[in-house]
Amino acid sequence: MVCNACPRKCNIDRSEKAGFCGMSDKIKIARAGLHFWEEPCISGEKGSGTVFFSGCPLKCVYCQNEEISSGGFGKEITTERLAEIFRELEEKGAHNINLVTPTHYSEQILKAFEIYRPEIPIVYNCSGYEDVQTLKKFKDIVDIYLTDFKYFDSEVSEKYSKAKDYFEVTSKAVKEMIRQQPENIFGEDGIMKKGVIIRHLVLPLNLTQTRKILEWIKDNLPENVIISLMSQYVPMGRACEHKEINRKLTTREYEKVLDMFDELGFENGFMQELSSSKEDFIPPFNLEGV
Repeated sequence: MVCNACPRKCNIDRSEKAGFCGMSDKIKIARAGLHFWEEPCISGEKGSGTVFFSGCPLKCVYCQNEEISSGGFGKEITTERLAEIFRELEEKGAHNINLVTPTHYSEQILKAFEIYRPEIPIVYNCSGYEDVQTLKKFKDIVDIYLTDFKYFDSEVSEKYSKAKDYFEVTSKAVKEMIRQQPENIFGEDGIMKKGVIIRHLVLPLNLTQTRKILEWIKDNLPENVIISLMSQYVPMGRACEHKEINRKLTTREYEKVLDMFDELGFENGFMQELSSSKEDFIPPFNLEGV
């Protein structure tokens, strides 16, 4: 079967040739375990049951997960094994099942949920670069969308992620996510049960992108939208090829972003300490739980 799951629309049979994502049609994952470094309402005290899928539809030059996103590290598993992993994470007490970069395995993941559907929330953790028709297939499966919103201008998204159409695609995808989950619902313990969180990773010398994205969100999305402003950027991968982003964010830069947030009147959001910009927060890709 040819694959058109992501906006790249490769239209190729991945059983014979890898797609733009770099993956065949065999599920490959690098880690499956309890993860404690998501937003507090996702990780909680027990951890998020996170499955890190190998491969990615984007080619971000600064990717902190480059080892698996473009390096191809991981182990191939069956759909049946993926369903077992969902059950195992649930039995470990995970607050949710967190699918990290799942898009290019969407059909296989849906089949795994036919085998076993956990009773805890399902989190679709993605880059924002999503095909609306693929997202619609998950409308009765996904409870929480945890999505990036990286860029506004096409020349910037092309430069850093090889996706000139990033904003055009992501703006439509985010609207579909909110259409599916219009209300942000939390349990008494503060853990999210349903809703959408929009993440924005602030890049050095790219505050114009941040302002444009925040302004677009303010003008186009509901008032209850939750934004996670991330200061954790660490230059990794091929960031050294781009002088302007080959450093961490400064205190002044992040303060300006927080001022933008307040100036635009947002009320729901998460902020990070600049101390979060460490490689220590990157999970070990050691095939745990695979």
